[in-house]
Amino acid sequence: MFEPTPLNLPQYPLRIKQDDKGTYIFDDIRKKFLVLTPEEWVRQHLVHFLIHEKKYPKSLIQLEGGLKLNSRQKRSDILIFNNTGQKVLLVECKAPSVKISQDTFDQIARYNFVHRVQWLLVSNGIQHYCCEIDFEKEIYRFVEELPEYGHLNPDSQ
Repeated sequence: MFEPTPLNLPQYPLRIKQDDKGTYIFDDIRKKFLVLTPEEWVRQHLVHFLIHEKKYPKSLIQLEGGLKLNSRQKRSDILIFNNTGQKVLLVECKAPSVKISQDTFDQIARYNFVHRVQWLLVSNGIQHYCCEIDFEKEIYRFVEELPEYGHLNPDSQ
């Protein structure tokens, strides 16, 4: 049975069900129950955080979207678009037991070669790291807090 790890995120009324095959969590974006894994626990909390605290519209959130990297099929955990369809935020989720390391940043950086988004967020539900990419200057800077949606999409205000 899945034992939820307390996360460093607000608590939300997540829908969880259990049957003889396992434990499931309802995904409000994809409108279905998914197997509840530690990584899915983090992903669902982050989705609710983005929607309720940071005002990201549900309709502009893509979960586990496919991407092709070096002719291999991969999946990005969370990808956020703005009102014009541009990708603005890429999120990589890890299970709470997984330490955020250079390998984690290398993974999201590889994915960002494909997506080319300005904002990256890496989280295991306990530690969260957010950075802004400046493609012109070829630099990045870590920020203390992820910006609200309106900051990433000024036309939405």
